[in-house]
Amino acid sequence: MPMLDETTRLRLPLVRRLEAIGFRAWPAATAQYDGSWLVRMTPGHGSRRLNSINPLDPHDGSDMAGRLERAARQFRDAGLVPTVRQTPLTPPGLVAHLDAMGWTRFSETIVMTVDIPPNPASDELGHVPLRDVARFVEARMAIAGDPPETKVALTSVIEAIRAECGLFLFEDVGQGPTAVALAVQDYDLAGLLLVAVRPERRGEGIGRDIVGASLRWARLKGARKAWLAVEAENAPALALYRGLGFTEAYRYLYRTPAGE
Repeated sequence: MPMLDETTRLRLPLVRRLEAIGFRAWPAATAQYDGSWLVRMTPGHGSRRLNSINPLDPHDGSDMAGRLERAARQFRDAGLVPTVRQTPLTPPGLVAHLDAMGWTRFSETIVMTVDIPPNPASDELGHVPLRDVARFVEARMAIAGDPPETKVALTSVIEAIRAECGLFLFEDVGQGPTAVALAVQDYDLAGLLLVAVRPERRGEGIGRDIVGASLRWARLKGARKAWLAVEAENAPALALYRGLGFTEAYRYLYRTPAGE
């Protein structure tokens, strides 16, 4: 069986913690374990993270073909495409098996982290998070161009988050929403999700401002480190986050059967 390289082995504790926090921050409608493989499904929502097979132990490669087929059957029965989320926790033998079966690789994503600096004593929160989930969801859909049929599922996901949430919305008078961000504070970690800026307003520093507001709120709530996930091909977002001090922790990608 293929072995883990030294770099991967050393970062596994951080990966395990961020994966666990990430699942709590973005809860699926159903979550079932097959050994250490976590099968998450949320029919009606297009998020791959909510609809994926997540192996969580690089040493748990027993009966890979059988477990993969059982999970794939669950997805197909629900009208979903079987999708494996390949992270540093994925057994190397399973990666080799997916390669041999011709499963397609796509959507490489970078998980980034940053230490949240202390808030200056003179600095107030500045932007108070919303309590109106419906208003936040409508703003997010308008900015990101999400299809209308995802509204109910997105609302359900946000309402299912058990950790404390900060729903941030920036608006211009007479122009409507310009940016949104969801901050999820879980112990000393804060996740940033659903960050979006209206296309015609990008490049004006609005993204930096709303991320900054989210981090200030998270710090006041007790978080000391922030994390987020961004697609590797999203150069503007990567530049923004790197400019704010975020650095790469690890990467993951998705695998689906060829032709599906």
